[in-house]
Amino acid sequence: MYTQALNTAEADDRNVEDAARAAQFQARIDAEERIEPNDWMPAAYRKTLTRQISQHAHSEIVGMLPEGNWITRAPSLRRKAALLAKVQDECGHGLYLYAAAETLGTSREELVDAMLAGKAKYSSIFNYPTLTWADIGTIGWLVDGAAIMNQIPLCRCSYGPYARAMIRVCKEESFHQRQGYEIMLTLCRGSDEQKAMAQEALDRWWWPVLMMFGPPDAASQHSDVSTKWKIKRFSNDELRQKFVDATVPQAQYLGLAIPDPGMTQDADRHWRYSEIDWTEFKQVLAGNGPCNRDRIAARRKAHDDGAWVREAAAAYAAKRAHRQTAQAAE
Repeated sequence: MYTQALNTAEADDRNVEDAARAAQFQARIDAEERIEPNDWMPAAYRKTLTRQISQHAHSEIVGMLPEGNWITRAPSLRRKAALLAKVQDECGHGLYLYAAAETLGTSREELVDAMLAGKAKYSSIFNYPTLTWADIGTIGWLVDGAAIMNQIPLCRCSYGPYARAMIRVCKEESFHQRQGYEIMLTLCRGSDEQKAMAQEALDRWWWPVLMMFGPPDAASQHSDVSTKWKIKRFSNDELRQKFVDATVPQAQYLGLAIPDPGMTQDADRHWRYSEIDWTEFKQVLAGNGPCNRDRIAARRKAHDDGAWVREAAAAYAAKRAHRQTAQAAE
């Protein structure tokens, strides 16, 4: 009886201590202080960040695939070099983000294994095919444009390593967006066939890009707590509306039609889009998109093909550590 009472008292003390720490943590968040890896943080904060940052990293890496498919088919040497540089940038973004996620206590190997096993998600947008060169322009213009809208607020994320990584990522994504828009501008100023190609690509990508921002706020599982902890600064619907308001004038300048006959502009000059069919979004997330299986298969093959590199690096590191230990002993 005495032991049980003692254990109960100790548990109560721990709960009081954790509650005090949580209150101090939230006070730091509210004061716009940055949380660093060695700082105390609630387990749920760590878990939420690990999920979001790893999903972001997976998206950058998988996002190389639809564009990499066009490197050898780019219409000129200039386009080929620019696209190659962009794909390399996306790889770098993934590495920055994996490094940020590792500061939360989960190894890169664990993060990658979860994605390859289908246990961790990446952005639904990368499960769509790139059928024409205009798709590369549309991805730069719309997909990277939507990414910028999402990611600029992350530069003020409460978690320091994530916020700092996003500063460079956003600078490079801004260049990617301008590159994509320039491709679309060239096509729209070209032949009738080229402009038709640009319109057809916009028609296919518009709605999946709007879905990129995530489900509507009423159906979002993570928005409230992420906003409380200042991981997110704007809701899914707010970011989606900001993107639409910025993009419609760009499409008008290109002479392209947004594939939404029901779109109207309200008294506040916001472009109000039609209801999104979230059935497609759910199907893609469930693994039934046009390219889900191809994307995961390509990543698994790349991972398997690179096993010898990881093994060689590990062997070299072990040999070097052994040599250093032996020299220290001498």
